[in-house]
Amino acid sequence: MPPAPETVEVDFTTPRHLAGGGDPAWITVPLHRACGWSYGDDPLMPRVLLSSPDQKALLRLEPNPDDPWWTLRHAAEPNRPAWYARFGARTPVELIAAVTDALTDAAPAADAPCDPYGALHQAGWSPYGDNGLASSDKTAYVERLGTPADPGAWSVTVTLGTHQKIWQARFGAHTPPRLVAAFTAALADPKPVHRSNNGRHLPTLDPAVVTRQTTDVLAVYIASALEDRVHSLAARHTPTPTAPVPSRQAPPRHGRSR
Repeated sequence: MPPAPETVEVDFTTPRHLAGGGDPAWITVPLHRACGWSYGDDPLMPRVLLSSPDQKALLRLEPNPDDPWWTLRHAAEPNRPAWYARFGARTPVELIAAVTDALTDAAPAADAPCDPYGALHQAGWSPYGDNGLASSDKTAYVERLGTPADPGAWSVTVTLGTHQKIWQARFGAHTPPRLVAAFTAALADPKPVHRSNNGRHLPTLDPAVVTRQTTDVLAVYIASALEDRVHSLAARHTPTPTAPVPSRQAPPRHGRSR
């Protein structure tokens, strides 16, 4: 009898903003393999640097207890000043990946969301402060700093209680709105995210705050998820083959069209 397929225990966690950071490879591997971003290799430094093919964008991942672990910077362009986005260590990789996926999409859909508040309104988030929204469980907050006449950076904060900040993200004032909207849409998505660490990296195990559904999943499915993601993103850059132009040769005398 053949051995039973290997399985791994996976936690499917909601809300996703309290699921922990996850595997950084979910972001870095597709950027390199599917989107052509280059990386510098320095084995003596615990950091990752990835730069876009046009050298305008730089993603930096550097573990630092006092600063954001993820920093994305983009150089100025003729129609937009330089901009940045920063993410704390416990920001779920699925949310950051939504930003990098949108950034590297050469032909975004015409109906791609551009209002960072749109998905949050649809998810039932409530007003917070002068220009912000709060999740229904009051653990996540999104707000536009500055004033309506002079809007500034976008701030996203996830907390447990009054004083326990879990992670924070910030988008500079000139960050393209569609990238901020991609982040907030992923933030508002009710679908759980999976983690294979048995809750060790969750900020809380309180069942009143976090829902965990533990399931045994075939190991091959977990192993192939990243590869499937790489192929899916690479397909965006593959030009669609054009149909061959039919020749103008005369049809055969004894043939039947189909």
